[in-house]
Amino acid sequence: MNKVLPSLLASDFSKLGEEIKIMEEAGADIFHLDIMDGQFVPNISYGIPVTEAISQASTIPLDVHLMTYNPDQFIETFSKMGVEMVSFHIEATAHAHRTIQLIQSYGMKAGIALNPQTPVEQVKHLLSSLDFVLIMTVNPGFGGQGFINECLDKISDLKSLKDSKGYTFDIEVDGGINDETAALCTAEGANLLVSGSYLFKADDKKGTITKLRG
Repeated sequence: MNKVLPSLLASDFSKLGEEIKIMEEAGADIFHLDIMDGQFVPNISYGIPVTEAISQASTIPLDVHLMTYNPDQFIETFSKMGVEMVSFHIEATAHAHRTIQLIQSYGMKAGIALNPQTPVEQVKHLLSSLDFVLIMTVNPGFGGQGFINECLDKISDLKSLKDSKGYTFDIEVDGGINDETAALCTAEGANLLVSGSYLFKADDKKGTITKLRG
């Protein structure tokens, strides 16, 4: 079954604990946390203290998306918070396979995130080791952007590789996800759907999650 991951970057930070509770009661599966360093992407989000507070408030798993250089420096810290999933960008490290192994050595699921310009071919040699692949359907760094339709081909390519090789990784999508684009993504093979502004601005969050899940 498809899972819905509210992106906490789109929440109201002045009442973050309340927002977390509302999303959990609405049926969210996993919380998605975007960690930005202002270098790999042109923005800074929340850091370790806020992430730790989220981990203490949440009763559902956490998915950390590292939009940072040198992702290895944070892995042990996130594992101590009970984070379940960590993804990083192939461009952020010279030793991607080592980073995958490091994440998994702490009992977490390892994923690689692909920017809109990053081809699937660039991570083809790593797919057998990955637990999930995150397809960015917007340019990373800011919320509220429009969905890039051309990224659907990348989801389809990933699904074909997964099926032909018997791989077991999940396909996650993030960026401009609403009920319409979610349906397009799941039709191509995605099963983890990150939604930010669309979900947090919805009046009926439970109904919106149900629609996103399909």
